[in-house]
Amino acid sequence: MSIQRKGVIAFQGEPGAYSHEACREARPDMEALPCNTFEEVIEAVRRGDADLAMLPVENSTYGRVADIHRLLPESGLHILDELFVRVRICLMSVPGRKLDEITDVRAHLVLLPQSARFLREHGIAGHAAADSAGAAAELAHTRTPGEGVLASALAAEIYGLEVLAHDIEDHAHNTTRFLVMGREPDLKRRGHGRMMTTFVFRVRNIPAALYKALGGFATNGVNMTKLESYMVDGNFTATQFYADVEGHPDDSNLRLALDELDYFTSNMALLGVYPADPRRHG
Repeated sequence: MSIQRKGVIAFQGEPGAYSHEACREARPDMEALPCNTFEEVIEAVRRGDADLAMLPVENSTYGRVADIHRLLPESGLHILDELFVRVRICLMSVPGRKLDEITDVRAHLVLLPQSARFLREHGIAGHAAADSAGAAAELAHTRTPGEGVLASALAAEIYGLEVLAHDIEDHAHNTTRFLVMGREPDLKRRGHGRMMTTFVFRVRNIPAALYKALGGFATNGVNMTKLESYMVDGNFTATQFYADVEGHPDDSNLRLALDELDYFTSNMALLGVYPADPRRHG
């Protein structure tokens, strides 16, 4: 049986990954535990090897993170906080190298198109790597001439690389939304600002079920900030919906909307109630 350690937050990726940066920002006093996959992050918390999980759910440039919405309802974990983290891409290399000596860079596939303009202007070829922080660790070991890496400033710090260019992403708004998740829900907090409620549901197999299920949010003045659908078990006729709404289930208008939703759904599960990140609204 595992001995539960206190003060540990698990993330996916190598040390220096953007999820690691998010852990430092949200829980600076906790030990960050790197994991190979999102499934391993979730299992680390369920098993008691970590207290919290840091999971990315969507990015303002490339959209939602694959598989996350499928994993969340099955995880058995609960959303405790959200975090909006500005993704700042750095070009780094071995100390002593100059920018005009870099001919090739390696990075995770999603980072390359986000910095395409900078790479094109400097005549640098981009090559996909499984993990940007992992690519930084590899370059620190191989010291390949002419090679750089696109990764976080934290990765450069951890692996002893020198940042040759900061903030090279094409879009200054490039932001990733993360969720902090734990084994137990916390429904008592009201926050100093807005609260968010996240849930998943499946509608009953009747005409206009989705329209009717969502009608209660409009008539009760509840702002739904996110609604996404995805197939369940690869079945084209089984669709599950993921939703974020503003408010707390104890608020009278949201309570009425959820009651109406429940009537038209075959299954509904609350994933979390948590304070809205201040950066959500600007």
